[in-house]
Amino acid sequence: MKLSCGNWVDGERFWDRKDDMVLLRKRIEEGNHILLVAQRRMGKTSLMHELARQVGGRFTCLFVDVQKAATAADAVVELSLATRQVKSLWGKTRDLFANILGQIAENVEEVTINDLGFKLRGGLNAGNWSEKGDQLFSILAASDKPVLLLMDEVPILVNRLLKNENGEVTPDGKKLADQFMSWLRANSIKHQGRVRIILSGSIGLEPVLNQAGLSASLNTFSPFELKPWDEPTAEGCLNELAAEYGIKFAPGATTEIVKRLGCCIPHHVQMFFSHIHDRCIRRKRMEFFKDEVDEIYTSEMLSIRGHAELTHYEERLKLVLGEKRFPLASEMLTEAAVSGKLGKDALAALRKLYPDVGGSEAQREILQVLEHDGYLRIENGEYTFVSRLLRDWWRKRNELFFVPILERSI
Repeated sequence: MKLSCGNWVDGERFWDRKDDMVLLRKRIEEGNHILLVAQRRMGKTSLMHELARQVGGRFTCLFVDVQKAATAADAVVELSLATRQVKSLWGKTRDLFANILGQIAENVEEVTINDLGFKLRGGLNAGNWSEKGDQLFSILAASDKPVLLLMDEVPILVNRLLKNENGEVTPDGKKLADQFMSWLRANSIKHQGRVRIILSGSIGLEPVLNQAGLSASLNTFSPFELKPWDEPTAEGCLNELAAEYGIKFAPGATTEIVKRLGCCIPHHVQMFFSHIHDRCIRRKRMEFFKDEVDEIYTSEMLSIRGHAELTHYEERLKLVLGEKRFPLASEMLTEAAVSGKLGKDALAALRKLYPDVGGSEAQREILQVLEHDGYLRIENGEYTFVSRLLRDWWRKRNELFFVPILERSI
């Protein structure tokens, strides 16, 4: 067990998730296509890599990251390059794109992956990506073993297709996103049983598609929710890391850490231990006590360094909601963080403060994103933060000049 803050892990470094893996493997074995659902930093990418490691004997596993893709054609390029991992598939893929690769096709094995990507992007466009993509799926379906296609950051690509630079859904963007998702759906149906697809990403795909009325394009994908660790699992991870790095936890220390986090997101557990490890090394005392937890939480987890780790939540939210709706969403989160809750009266007052954003319908869509992506949850008709760490970070970042909405004169 090793520290791994921010990178995916598999094998011995992949902690627990045994029940999740059993259920996910069962669905894959049964031929299902999966939409992996979870809030940020939950370990979705690690789960996919570990799944590929475990089922690699029965399936040909291809991992495709489309985070940098700007078009559907780019996604087909990334899928094409992923087949390079398997000699038999790569040979057929190379033949498929022989006219695009041109002279480098003869010595393609000596060409860098970046050069191949550049060449393929130059030959794929809005007019031929779908046809070439269909042919590529047919190549995958004809593989000796069933193919497990693990597609990461698909929501980022779809969001990019849908929206203009201001984060607004446009008619042309809706058409492009619909074409891409329809293509993916059609191939998931056509090659059912031979190709299994798992979709994942650092933002929720369902809320993004819902903004454009395209939710039906996901009806061939079965949602699989990856939840936070429970308290015993989080404490077990902390104890395993402590044993690996020679740190002794005094009684009650791990319980207090878990209590402070409030929601045991794997990445946040690792972050906390990383700060503990650094502290122990610097002071040359490898024992950590319960009464030290508050200091680490306040001075490290909520520090500028902690802000750098957590700012991604804000950036991703702005990406999904766009420039126009993000300020309202930010106010809603700050209200929940500072006041401890976000209720109906506060929501009504915020609608008056942002009359041009879209009224109650806009708030419903924002709340759907905030719930789906793990910022807020609803309890007794009021919204509160899921993660105590995220709440405290958001409050520290925004409370200085903030006045609760019901205390303002509007």
